[in-house]
Amino acid sequence: MKPRRPAGRARHALSLRRRPVRWDKQQPTWRQARPALIAEALKRAQARPSGNWYAVGASREVRADRPLSATVAGQELVVWRTADGRPVAGPGICPHLGAPLADSPVRCGTLVCHWHGLALDGGPFAGWEPLPVHDDGVLVWVRLDQVGGEPPTPAPVVPPRPQLSRSVAAVYTGVGICEPEDVVANRLDPWHGAWFHPYSFVDLTVVGTPVAEGAGEDGFTVDVSFKVAGRFVVPVRAVFTTPGPRTVLMRITEGEGRGSVVETHATPLGPDELGRPRTAVVEAVVASSARPGFAAARAAAPVVRRLMRAGAARLWRDDLAYAERRWLLRSTGRFPG
Repeated sequence: MKPRRPAGRARHALSLRRRPVRWDKQQPTWRQARPALIAEALKRAQARPSGNWYAVGASREVRADRPLSATVAGQELVVWRTADGRPVAGPGICPHLGAPLADSPVRCGTLVCHWHGLALDGGPFAGWEPLPVHDDGVLVWVRLDQVGGEPPTPAPVVPPRPQLSRSVAAVYTGVGICEPEDVVANRLDPWHGAWFHPYSFVDLTVVGTPVAEGAGEDGFTVDVSFKVAGRFVVPVRAVFTTPGPRTVLMRITEGEGRGSVVETHATPLGPDELGRPRTAVVEAVVASSARPGFAAARAAAPVVRRLMRAGAARLWRDDLAYAERRWLLRSTGRFPG
């Protein structure tokens, strides 16, 4: 299906829905949301390399006074900053007697174990070995070659983003009982947006679907309006792609905020106490706009970031339920897709 020619940027960001369609009167999308189409897109995503890199949190959460605690595939990790601001990462278990390093302070760039004072400056010491770490300015990543089992790469695949000095970035993290593929599959089903999230999306139409590998951009193109208040909306065109096996990227290509991105990363945490898999959704929203008024949003970035995280949390309250339901049906042989 070929996408319609996108309209030029509106003079004003807001549009008024003159003939709004009630939720129960909108066009059903179940015929278009073909399970095989979603499964094929998921399969292609899973075949893409990751270089064994896992998103573990926001760059802002990696501080110089205490470590960021993370878990990937059951492995406890800590990430902190050295005195010169460089991120370092490694196991979260003290090699001496197993203390949780996540509870230990950082002093002048050195993590000091609060059990017996073993000091780690980020280099190998007393059986503690650092792990490759990458800070892209929005997210921090750790490379775990034994977990990923792929040929390692020097850095993770980070999609192009708006220039950070001219945008506002926020990171949301949530956890669900599912596997990474269930999170990715959720994002590869854009048809559910206006049905499952009517508080955020209206007038959603998928105008382009993935084509055969090598025949063009392997993504979903969507025309959708973000609800603002009442009948006021912001219409945009967005494209969903999968640059890695655990990542889905949404980029606004037309309309307000052109170039803004939402990166959804799924990081396996390991099983819970019942043996069920847990996955963290680490989602980075990098919003930008060419409109002069966006400077005010940048000036109020701390408040805007909180609002962005709250919006993401509301959406993922529902989408994690979707992912968890998918895993439950898959794990019991009842998934119809």
